[in-house]
Amino acid sequence: MASPPPFQPLVCVVDFHHARGPEIEHWIGCPEDTDPAAENDWHLIPYMALPDGAHQSEEEFSYFSLVHKASKGETGEAVDTEPTSVFGISCCHSIDANQMLWKSKDVTRSAVQKAVVAITDRPQSFGALREKLSVVTRAWFAQRDFRDMEVLQQFQANLSKGRTETEDERDQYFGLSLRELLHQFKWQTLVLFKCLLLQPKMLFFGSHCEQVCQVQFSLLSLIPGLVRSLRDCADPQLNRYAETLRRPDSVKTSDRASLLAYLGVPLQLFGKGSVFGPYTPLQSLDILTDLDTKSFVVGSTNSLLIQQKDRYCDVLVDLDEKNVTISPPPLRAALTLSTADRRWIDFLTQSVNDTWDDNDPSRPKTHGYVGSEEFIRLQFEEYLLALLSSEKYHQYLQCHNNGDPKALLADVEGDPSAEYYPPFLDAWRESENYKLWNSKTDSHLFDIVEPRHPNAGGLTIEDVQRRLAAQVAELHLDERFNQTRDVVNKRLADGRANVTSAFNKVWSDIEVMREAQRQRAEQARAEKAAAASVSTAATPRASVDEKPSSPTTAVGQVRSQKPDMANAQASVAAASSRAGAYLSSWGAWAAVKRRSGWRSSTPTSAAQPPPERPKVTTVSELGKEEGATDVGNLPIYEQETGQKQRELENNVPIYAEETRRSREGDGKDQSNPVGKE
Repeated sequence: MASPPPFQPLVCVVDFHHARGPEIEHWIGCPEDTDPAAENDWHLIPYMALPDGAHQSEEEFSYFSLVHKASKGETGEAVDTEPTSVFGISCCHSIDANQMLWKSKDVTRSAVQKAVVAITDRPQSFGALREKLSVVTRAWFAQRDFRDMEVLQQFQANLSKGRTETEDERDQYFGLSLRELLHQFKWQTLVLFKCLLLQPKMLFFGSHCEQVCQVQFSLLSLIPGLVRSLRDCADPQLNRYAETLRRPDSVKTSDRASLLAYLGVPLQLFGKGSVFGPYTPLQSLDILTDLDTKSFVVGSTNSLLIQQKDRYCDVLVDLDEKNVTISPPPLRAALTLSTADRRWIDFLTQSVNDTWDDNDPSRPKTHGYVGSEEFIRLQFEEYLLALLSSEKYHQYLQCHNNGDPKALLADVEGDPSAEYYPPFLDAWRESENYKLWNSKTDSHLFDIVEPRHPNAGGLTIEDVQRRLAAQVAELHLDERFNQTRDVVNKRLADGRANVTSAFNKVWSDIEVMREAQRQRAEQARAEKAAAASVSTAATPRASVDEKPSSPTTAVGQVRSQKPDMANAQASVAAASSRAGAYLSSWGAWAAVKRRSGWRSSTPTSAAQPPPERPKVTTVSELGKEEGATDVGNLPIYEQETGQKQRELENNVPIYAEETRRSREGDGKDQSNPVGKE
């Protein structure tokens, strides 16, 4: 049988008919008398190209897989009947029917929706193909006349022409960036990666079809070379890769492709009994529920599958809620992360969060290597190769348990596979990809790759700190505190304004009350003054000794009466005269004592009571009593008396008290008259 020619990319147009639903309208890149959809049983292309909810977006993309059953030569004869998997990518657009320059009679609604589909056998080129398809679809819709197909024909010709040129063998990754994947799912990213190795039934759900498809391709790209080895993924009966795989007998460690092939990478996750459908419509549920389908990785935008998730899938990845649900308890137990696994994924997640840039999520804000896409891919590659090497070393330990200890690796202690969680390894050993890998690889892979977990070891304080930092970041405290701070500041500002207005109102009320009270007081004083003047003119003044009939009346009378200044001045004058006489007598007595030298008739040692106050009323009497013939000091006494009298007038109460005491002394018996000792 002749070798099959390479697959020629195809382009088709899918239209949404208002009565018949979605249908293929045109094929571009194939003979006019042929129908690829009928030849390959592609009757589900219209439903895959126009996914559920595509009308809600201005532009929507869909990725899907198909089975290409037959290939024909240049003359049209079949040269190869071996089926293989091909992949389609569609770009959906819609336009207002009133804007069309030409409309067919089938256009009866307000909008026209179509999708341009490109079919190729190289999904690794979807990144560049998506950008080209978007530009071509926009240009075709901008013509506003769908009869002109020239732009689509040139697009298909360029796709076919590019097949003959030398293509770069470097991996062309596409889809959702791994940085976004780690930022959204964090440690669950490693759970999904290990879940792929166990080959369960995985369903990805989301509102946006393109995001659902891109997440799946991003996960598959974490296994080196897997995106290039998906030729058996479209149907559970395909198993060409496993049938043609041979065990490598040599390795070139300087060549990465040779090293990966010797280690058995990529692992064949989609072989017999497995299906990969990035977008799977409800019309394909019969394939998912078929008994021959043991595992699958599919995506959907229809919520009906979520309502019956326990029936259709083992693992549900909800992209809208960013949540992973694992239904079977044994599978949930097997996917528990070990301490080394959590340390490894926490370190990887922290490297992404530390370099996260909201304006450009796909690139670190530091523009460095740590946290970049290439850094993440190499970390997962190192993890996978170390897992494969540790598993081979585990088998070697089982076979040489009682053998020569020198045959073991000196720098490896114990069984390194235990760091990957033994229940997971037990479940992986039951999968189809493990059986194929174990049978097609050498038993001494640990001689090439060190059998050690990238983050082997016990729990350290750094792990605890990293875990706490991640958990605090998940709480989004900064965002919540910012919102709370804004609310509190707003409430404080409102409260401050309310309190200020309240105080201003209170003070204004107080001023009004004060003014009213002042006016009432003035009015009351005026009324009292008028009443007092009237009563004074009508009745004589009451005696001072007369008591008022009641305390209230007395207080009112005292407050209403004005002070009598004449009586007060007469009282002060009388007190001043009495105080002057008292001081004059004391001054005369002190002068006599000074002249006599303050002599005493009794000895100094004998105690003598102080003399009583003298009773002298006038200075002339003092001179007669002493027998003095010369009163030359009289002017001095008068000066001192006048000075004391002036001081008394300034402080009447004090001298009045002293005058009272002098009066009390005048009434006593004076045994020692003034001037005699």
